[in-house]
Amino acid sequence: MSTVNEVGYFHTDWAALTVNDWVGLIVTVTTAVVLAVAYLLVFHPKNKEQLESQRYLVDGVEGEKFLAENSIHGENK
Repeated sequence: MSTVNEVGYFHTDWAALTVNDWVGLIVTVTTAVVLAVAYLLVFHPKNKEQLESQRYLVDGVEGEKFLAENSIHGENK
């Protein structure tokens, strides 16, 4: 085995990677890219209106009515 000074500390022997290593690498890189894209989309100011319009998508109209009737902020009272 060579020493750290000959090949460098972060050297990777790509030919020695097994199938499990490759699968893990691909899953990790893909997950990191998806998380980065999601972070950028969610926190970009131009997407605020689009995301806010889907805020009560699961509850639908009933959820919006419930929120308006039971709001502690006094918006619709």
